[in-house]
Amino acid sequence: MSDIDQTAAVPNASSLLRLFLPEHLPATLMLAGGVTLYAVESYIMATIAPSIVRDIGGLALFSWVTSLFVAAAVLGSIFVAMRPRGTGLRTIYVIAALVFGIGSLIASAAPSMPVVLLGRAVQGLGTGALAALGYAFIRFVYPEPLWTKASTLYAAIWGVATVIGPTLGGFFAAGSSWRYAFIVLVPLGLVMAVLAPRLLPEVEDDREQAKTPVAQIGLLLGAVLMVSTAGTIETTAAKIALIAASIAAVAGMLFIEGRSPNRLLPSGAVSLSRPIARVYLTMLAMTVVLVSDVFIPYFLQVLHGVTPLVSGYLVALVALGWTFAAFLSGSLTGRKAYLAIVAGALIEAAATACLALFLASDNPNAHVLVIVPAAIGMFMMGVGVGLGWAHLVAMVLTLVADNEQDKASSAIPTMSSLGGAFGAAFAGVIANGAGLVDPGGVSGALSAAYWLYLLMALPGVLALGVSLTLMHVARNADKTLSRGAA
Repeated sequence: MSDIDQTAAVPNASSLLRLFLPEHLPATLMLAGGVTLYAVESYIMATIAPSIVRDIGGLALFSWVTSLFVAAAVLGSIFVAMRPRGTGLRTIYVIAALVFGIGSLIASAAPSMPVVLLGRAVQGLGTGALAALGYAFIRFVYPEPLWTKASTLYAAIWGVATVIGPTLGGFFAAGSSWRYAFIVLVPLGLVMAVLAPRLLPEVEDDREQAKTPVAQIGLLLGAVLMVSTAGTIETTAAKIALIAASIAAVAGMLFIEGRSPNRLLPSGAVSLSRPIARVYLTMLAMTVVLVSDVFIPYFLQVLHGVTPLVSGYLVALVALGWTFAAFLSGSLTGRKAYLAIVAGALIEAAATACLALFLASDNPNAHVLVIVPAAIGMFMMGVGVGLGWAHLVAMVLTLVADNEQDKASSAIPTMSSLGGAFGAAFAGVIANGAGLVDPGGVSGALSAAYWLYLLMALPGVLALGVSLTLMHVARNADKTLSRGAA
């Protein structure tokens, strides 16, 4: 092969394919593997949870299966930034993978629901840390032009997980077979723990010396637990009370964070006058909107007469849209990357509002002319997030000093978890308040679908407004990435 042919065969400096070249492939597989464990396990659990209750009981504790996992995942992501001084990221990766495996084995052998909850909490610690490590390692593994591409890959993994997770869970949903659903990913976790010291780089611990911000961590975990619980109970008054308490806990955390020398978040993350705070707020608001998709299968089955299987594949269009858009916008830089963020926020808000029209339709015969526009709306919801998410991640990594990079990285999955928890809780309050349960039936579902997606578009409008202030941040990030490419 000539030199010209060899040069043509090598992807350019900012191509997604460079993640899979020999010099990056081992680390790419390791980091993507950590995100895969988190994503696939989340969807497996959603599928097998009813089977667990039927087999060993514990319906009263059902909501805690998700609540504890989310709270523990937040704690795991925080631990990446708050780990003991001198403990390397590679060591934390090994520990996190082993912790995930231990949690899975505990849950698989559980004789009762409380033991399942223990296993889920341990699982959450491990997967939360692995998700944060994916972002924390980016700056050490890849040159700066590939930071956005690595984030794009993570988005694609979540999209694929929406198919793999329920499929694996479906295999083990009968009788006591749910136990194998916890075991199926353990070998992958063990392999990752063994290979991490060989395939991931040993990096210097360049964090600033500081005490653990116990108060902020406690308030944040309390907020996540309360709002996660609110999203799974039926009484509207109790939901509102828990959401209000969780908002108060977040406000308290932000108040202390802004005045304490021991910070949980990077500098400026609680002040809207600073760009890093606006980037995080955009990510949070977009996540809040996205999780309203949890009600889509119900509305499809009740209002449009589709089968549970078909409704599951249709709601997967949201994740497919995210994955498609992530790859579509992954090569954009500078002004184009900024416009992708703004366009994404606009598309997500508009698509969500459109579902208030197309999904809230009495269509018992599943007429294609009604379902297709609704399906397009679902797909475009995901597209909106996928267009800008990787660029928001790149902004985070370029806006903070080196000694706060771990805090900045761990805050990304924390914002996702917090947005998901609040979004699910808000969606539950809106749907129940609009008549999902009372009067229920078709009329209740019509009202709930209309008001849910109309009101859940509002956080998308907030994301759009905040994203419009990030133009100069995109320019600076583009200059930084350009220097890295040079």
